[in-house]
Amino acid sequence: MALIKTTLVGSYPVPDWLVALPGVQALEDATAVVLKVQENAGIDLLVDGELYRFDVNHPETNGMIDYFVRPLGNVRTKLSREDLGRFRALEGMSFRARPAAVVTGELNEGSLDLIEDCRRVRALTRGPLKFTVTGPHMLCKTLLDLHYGSTEKLCRALAGILAGQVKELEAEVVQVDEANITGHPGEAEWAAECINIVLEAIPTTPAVHLCFGNYGGQTIQKGTWEALTAFMGRLRCDHVLVEMAFRGPEELKYLAQVDPRIGFGVGVIDIKSNIVESADQVARRIGQAVKALGAERVKYVNPDCGFWMLKRSVADRKIRALVQGRDLFEGGK
Repeated sequence: MALIKTTLVGSYPVPDWLVALPGVQALEDATAVVLKVQENAGIDLLVDGELYRFDVNHPETNGMIDYFVRPLGNVRTKLSREDLGRFRALEGMSFRARPAAVVTGELNEGSLDLIEDCRRVRALTRGPLKFTVTGPHMLCKTLLDLHYGSTEKLCRALAGILAGQVKELEAEVVQVDEANITGHPGEAEWAAECINIVLEAIPTTPAVHLCFGNYGGQTIQKGTWEALTAFMGRLRCDHVLVEMAFRGPEELKYLAQVDPRIGFGVGVIDIKSNIVESADQVARRIGQAVKALGAERVKYVNPDCGFWMLKRSVADRKIRALVQGRDLFEGGK
């Protein structure tokens, strides 16, 4: 049995046939394909590919934001020119041209139903499953708030809604995804408090994924892991998945400073490149992480982020390379 497990971060390229003819049955079939690809490759902890978030009207995104905020109660998605002007005047919002929605009153879960989406996936595999949820900090930074009066209060409201849903998820691991805090370490204290509201509600193994963003192979947030070591130490989770392959091993020394109770899922596959890593290259990256962090803290190896921006042919080969590299590392120890 492998000591270091393999997993993916979450998203998978939307199959062309699901785009061409979306529907409930097509979605179930596509998700089954994603699971089978991982099972055939030997991935230890499976993900659903996040295909349930696919919206034919918004094919340029994987639904990381819109899927979660549009169903909520007391939000509206029709934007006025005044809404756009207010949003664009906010500090730290330059990564989006438009808000995902406008908050007009006290939030409630509305029609958001993560439990049902998780159940549908759970029925498709007997393997260990990870379910992913966009975190409250990431979500709050994409909304125009006309009710709460502060980003922190809005974040706490979102955290409460997510906590109410994750407590019923039937998955071995539930992962909270945060891709904005990396560029805003000054918000780390209250962001961690809000994220912990979600993490503490998870009845199984809680995890957090942090990255510096990916859109079209481009990094969205600027910064380093050095600025986030204290933030990671505040998180009440089992492990944190971190982007490392694209950034290189130089920042591993900062991760070693994180509270030792936190384990890691180390990114050893670069999702911002179409070049498929060799097993040797993956094994070397794992070795560098183990040397810097200690074998007991490297709980998983994974891609830096989700695969949704890549072609399936590239993603599938990178998935196989991940397992082959892990096996090569463990066989050569």
